[in-house]
Amino acid sequence: MALASGLTEEHALPSEAGADALHIAVATVNGMDCLMTWNCRHIANVELLPAIRRTVERHGYELPWICTPEELSGGER
Repeated sequence: MALASGLTEEHALPSEAGADALHIAVATVNGMDCLMTWNCRHIANVELLPAIRRTVERHGYELPWICTPEELSGGER
C-alpha cells in the first residue's frame, strides 16, 4: 500500500489513478518480471513510465517490464 500511495502522492500517477497505482505496486512488490496490460492511460504510458520508475526505485524496488499484450506477442499475426 505504501508504494501505491507513493505513486500518486509523489505525482508519478494522477490522484484519480489509485487502482492503477495499486496494480503497479502489487506486481512490483511481488517481484513480477512483466506487467502486461491494455491500460495505456496510466500504466503502459511511455510519458509516465520515467516518473513511475523513479518512484518505484526510491521505494527500494525494481519496476517490472510494463507492456501491452501486443508488445509481448510481437505484434499482430
